[in-house]
Amino acid sequence: MKIALLGYGKMGKTIEQIAIKRGHQVVLTIDKNDADYDITKADVAIDFSIPSVAFNNITNCINNKVPVISGTTGWLERYDEAVALCEEKKSAFIYASNYSLGVNIFFELNKTLAKMMSTLKQYNVSMEEIHHTQKLDAPSGTAISLANDVIAQSSKYSNWKLDEGDETTIPITAKRIEDVPGTHTVTYESEVDTINIEHIAHTRQGFALGAVIAAEWIAGKTGVFTMNDVLNIG
Repeated sequence: MKIALLGYGKMGKTIEQIAIKRGHQVVLTIDKNDADYDITKADVAIDFSIPSVAFNNITNCINNKVPVISGTTGWLERYDEAVALCEEKKSAFIYASNYSLGVNIFFELNKTLAKMMSTLKQYNVSMEEIHHTQKLDAPSGTAISLANDVIAQSSKYSNWKLDEGDETTIPITAKRIEDVPGTHTVTYESEVDTINIEHIAHTRQGFALGAVIAAEWIAGKTGVFTMNDVLNIG
């Protein structure tokens, strides 16, 4: 399979290494300042760019009917536009806030726990995410996904906010520490006890492998998908 990498930072380079090991060919590596490139050279594109260029990268792929896998966060105010364009052009698109196979299992665990806790209003929910200092957005897209999944099950919470919370708002603490690939913790706390669930990434390899697996899965398909489709979970 011929792969275009849209975004060639640390994650892009890790994806390249894994893709080549799995027998694929990387035919394009596009940096954030590259605007003139022929995406049709590729069978599939993997976007781990930056928020300011992600939408243009994705729509360029969709317009040229090149399936695109995006893991860039911080651009989701235009997600519905990308979905509508993909459906109009009959192309293929997956967005995930996190491609790690373990994190996607963690998402399902979080939903299950949120459903179990939904009527227990004595518990207050909070979240913490820790990432490397190069991460541009806060809170992480993964933390936002976790919070939104809790809110969807909750009769108590209707919003999340960075560093602040109240009776209806889940507080998310974001920390930036050198060389931390990603740690996410969801906490339920009452006067009598505390329940935590946590996912700790040890390297970027898990994120990169999941993105390549998603690219392999989407080949030949049309539509808008999620990692639940790729992994057949949820």
